[in-house]
Amino acid sequence: MTINERVLGKEHPNTATNYNNIALIYKNQGNYDSALEYYEKALAIHEKVSGKELPNKAITYNNIALVYKNQGNYDSALEYYEKALEIKGKVLDKEHPSTATTYNNIALIHHEQGNYKSALEYYEKALVIDEKVSGKEHPSTATTYNNIAGVYGVQGNYDSALEWYMKSLPILINVLGFEHPSTKTVFNNMAITYEKSRNPEPLEEWLRKNLPELFG
Repeated sequence: MTINERVLGKEHPNTATNYNNIALIYKNQGNYDSALEYYEKALAIHEKVSGKELPNKAITYNNIALVYKNQGNYDSALEYYEKALEIKGKVLDKEHPSTATTYNNIALIHHEQGNYKSALEYYEKALVIDEKVSGKEHPSTATTYNNIAGVYGVQGNYDSALEWYMKSLPILINVLGFEHPSTKTVFNNMAITYEKSRNPEPLEEWLRKNLPELFG
């Protein structure tokens, strides 16, 4: 029994926080069964307390979904991400960044399952929020551009993929710099996609033509 359990009781919100913290440790250790056990303990508390705790319940749903994703149990991951999204729709602004994050999480699951149409649908939902709330020059918006590009790339639609990478890369260079890992990742993604497109023009020439700002 934890100190919180003894002092505050087994159904106190702080006890739920403690359960979540224990679950996180187990998750980071790769002990997913134990992580789920403690997240479920936290969830049981959230489900008994008042509506004020609904945001915490959404966080726990999200945490459970992530464990299922790490286990490769995508159907269960989607189920819990959808539960989190339902709560966020009730307690948060529809254009809250946290909602965009959940859209991205759901899109990623669909992407990994090969459900590319659904993946694009959810990435585009996230993008609407990113562009409106964070702006078109924000790294989180650039990340969503990159994610959309990745879906088109895996479908073999290289022209569309390159179009979205071209939206992402200048933002990251401008905000984070070319040496930042995120920038390098997008650049590498673009280079690989360009190679797959079998364009006979050398990559540097293509970049100078399509992204002249990269060369000052």
